[in-house]
Parts: sequence; C-alpha cells; structure tokens
Amino acid sequence: MSVKNENTEKALNAFLKYTVSQAKANLTRRKKNSSKALYDSLTYDYTVSKNSFQASISAVDYATFQDLGVSGVKKKYNTPYSYKSKMPPAKAFDKWIVRKGIAPRNEQGQFQSRTGLAFAIARSVFINGIKPSRFLSDPFEKGFKKLPDEIIEAYGLDVETFLKQIINNGKTS
Repeated sequence: MSVKNENTEKALNAFLKYTVSQAKANLTRRKKNSSKALYDSLTYDYTVSKNSFQASISAVDYATFQDLGVSGVKKKYNTPYSYKSKMPPAKAFDKWIVRKGIAPRNEQGQFQSRTGLAFAIARSVFINGIKPSRFLSDPFEKGFKKLPDEIIEAYGLDVETFLKQIINNGKTS
C-alpha cells in the first residue's frame, strides 16, 4: 500500500506557488521585467513519493545572474559570479535599448546608431557588474523558513491518515 502524501503536496505546492508569484511580483516592482522573458519563464515542479519529495524552480539561463548579480572588474558584489577579462556582447543590449526607448542623438538632435550606445552599456556592465536583485532569493528564503514546519506537520497528518486506512482496511464486515 502506498502512502499518498496529500498534505505534503499541498504544503510544497503552496511554498513553490508563493515563491514563483512573489519572484514575478519582484521583477515587476524592481523594474527587471523589460522583455517579459524572465517573468514568463518562471515555473515550478515537484514530485512527492512515499519517503521523499523533490522540488524545482525553472527559469531562463540568465535568471541566476539577475538574482545573485555579477561583480564587475571594479565594482564588487557578494556573488559567486564576476566579469574577469571578457565583456558582455554589445549586441545583447540592442533590443533592451529599443524596449527602454533610449534613442541616441548627436548635438544637432539627429538620431544616431545604437551600436555605440550598446557598446558603452556593455562596457559599463563589465566595469560595474550587475547589482543583485534577489527577486527570487528573497521570497524563496522567506517561504523556506515556514516550510520545514509545514512539511513535518504534513507528514504527521499523512501518517495519521495512513494509519486510519490500515485500521479501516483491516476490519472485516
């Protein structure tokens, strides 16, 4: 007979749902939601089996760098990531410049190519890094502080349900 850990699933689902929804809210609040790609990519999944459970939160590859930040060659952050000798590609900032409505102009007010501006932004990111936003880390840590008690309680409730099932199944009519 397998134990169905409904209460564990509920607690785990609530934790993951809270974490992802708060992460998305943080992206919007902290104006880190320019292309919506990061926001749209945030999902979660979990599996609960008889004696264990697994949970995961997925997002685009660069989510970690937005969350934990990246130290520049001059400005340092408390993060495991850093630029050392290679600048980010300037073309990576081209669409961002368009989305932000930044239009470079010369002294006469004429529009200029975005190439120079994209290079300047890439150089700035290389030197100053990317400040940690903690859009995901903060809600994860807040939710995780409550999670262990909920999981223990949930397993306790599931054991109680399992024992009742054994007793009821053992009765003869």
